[in-house]
Amino acid sequence: MKKELYFGVAIMAMILIGVAIAMPAPSEITDGRLGLLMLSLVVVAIMLGFPTAFTLMGMGVIFTYFAYDGNIQQTLDLMVQSTYKVMTNDVLISVPLFVFMGYLVERANLIEKLFKSLHLAMARLPGALGVATLVTCAIFATATGIVGAVVTLMGLLAMPSMMKAGYDTKMAAGAITAGGCLGILIPPSVLLIVYGATAGVSVVQLYAGAFFPGLMLTGMYIAYIMIRAKINPKCAPPLSEEDRKVPLSPVLDSLKRTYGSSRAVSALVNGLKGRREGNLTGGQVAGQLFVAMLPAIFAAFILGLVYSSLTAPKEAAFDTSGLVSFGSEYQGSSSSNYDFGFDEPAGAETSEVAPALEEPAAPVEAVAEEAESQPAPMNFWISLLIVAAVLVYYYVRLSFERLEVFKMLLTSFFPLAILILAVLGSIVFGLATPSEAAAVGAFGGLMLAAGYRQLSFPVLRESAFLTSKTTAMVCWLFVGSSIFSAAFALLGGQELVEQWVLSLGLTPIEFLLLSQVIIFLLGWPLEWTEIIVIFMPIFIPLLPYFDVDPLFFGLLVALNLQTAFLSPPVAMAAFYLKGVSPPGVTLNQIFLGMIPFMFIQIFAMFVLYVFPQIGMWLPGVLYR
Repeated sequence: MKKELYFGVAIMAMILIGVAIAMPAPSEITDGRLGLLMLSLVVVAIMLGFPTAFTLMGMGVIFTYFAYDGNIQQTLDLMVQSTYKVMTNDVLISVPLFVFMGYLVERANLIEKLFKSLHLAMARLPGALGVATLVTCAIFATATGIVGAVVTLMGLLAMPSMMKAGYDTKMAAGAITAGGCLGILIPPSVLLIVYGATAGVSVVQLYAGAFFPGLMLTGMYIAYIMIRAKINPKCAPPLSEEDRKVPLSPVLDSLKRTYGSSRAVSALVNGLKGRREGNLTGGQVAGQLFVAMLPAIFAAFILGLVYSSLTAPKEAAFDTSGLVSFGSEYQGSSSSNYDFGFDEPAGAETSEVAPALEEPAAPVEAVAEEAESQPAPMNFWISLLIVAAVLVYYYVRLSFERLEVFKMLLTSFFPLAILILAVLGSIVFGLATPSEAAAVGAFGGLMLAAGYRQLSFPVLRESAFLTSKTTAMVCWLFVGSSIFSAAFALLGGQELVEQWVLSLGLTPIEFLLLSQVIIFLLGWPLEWTEIIVIFMPIFIPLLPYFDVDPLFFGLLVALNLQTAFLSPPVAMAAFYLKGVSPPGVTLNQIFLGMIPFMFIQIFAMFVLYVFPQIGMWLPGVLYR
């Protein structure tokens, strides 16, 4: 702990020394330099442990007082106006609803079932436990968006399992911390809501844009675990036969003993129409067969919807050949049959004669062509054959153990997946605003907790209390940020920063590199909330000068800000994990385990910059 303390004190000392050197004599200090002094003092105060929101408000009010030459009335007016602007921001309504959904899902105790079913389903992959940990973290972090909760729960659940299986401590710690931070990137993310409200960017477009970069980063994490496990199996040993063993339910166990077949579907069909052991009923066998056929039923339902959409009759066409556009007969005419009492000058002649009015045409009847069904395109039939082949392979390979794992996924993975897709789908496809979708998500969280018999008054009370606490923190941060930004602009600090950046003659690439390096370095001493509310109002006005889309910049920032949870000395994910890790795990091991994932994040940012359509394609298709 002393090393981290020394590191923090050294950074504060460097900031103060730099400010002392850069600032002129007190008699020569301008308002712009006062703004930069305020920014430096805010960073130092936050590093000393003062509450961020009230530090921003306090500094903003004090320096606004200086900017207004001691006029208290104007200072208080600015504070009230900034607060009211935050209170009328509709985007922030979704914050408490999403947070409430996260706390309810966390208390539904799904994560243990989800982790167990995923690691059994992925048992044959290299680094199966690490891959299952990352996938569980990604799903649970997406559903909750609470980094501390995900890292803590996975530290309690996955860390002992990976240590027992012989995993390298650093790899296990890195997988848990990096996976837990995915919730601040993958929608529905509170970070994206905060950025959207700060930068004036549509939260809906941010959600659509962050979807594929989040999947890309998750895929890179998984690829790293699998490649490293393949190259060096000692750091991530494969699961033992004992760990791969799946206990069967009484129905499946009885059918396996009766028919001795490794193919579950054939045994279930035989059990339905043939002999059965003990008290096994036809209804129980039919229920298991229905569960086994769910993938085929779902595929048939989706393909049926696609087929009906592709072959739907076109709208009736109407014959419009007899219709005449209003006024088209008179275009180009310079005269009129109406006399308004104005005579033409002498010698003026009419160059054109107005055409005589024709007899009214006979009424035009709309003739509707007979609607005919359209044939399905060849691509549909090719897709149908591929899906049919996959299903045949699946059912040929479906053993009783695999069916049991599928049932575990059905009760752990699919409810969360349906909740996430319902929330994201309604937002991305324009069916609901983020606030409305958040309300649906909160109701879905209630249903999940009730369905798993975890909904009680103490759980509801605790979730509501934690939601109120988190929401109050976010709202006070916005109030503080609004007051601070207004004071910074009033003092001319924003103009001074803009003049300095533009004087450097940077290209758009150089500006993006400079801004992302600054945000990366700020992630060492500060958390993402502080970076968003303090520094985004400084960067956003500079974007038009370099022709940078604020949406694209927000995606880069969201990728970059994960380092705020993974970079020492304020790597909160490391401290969350250290608090629940086995005694032999040290903080240095956790830090070392996070470093490869930090480099993966930097590589993901590079890939997103080189191929911006990874993030910009979906918003462009849906909203532009």
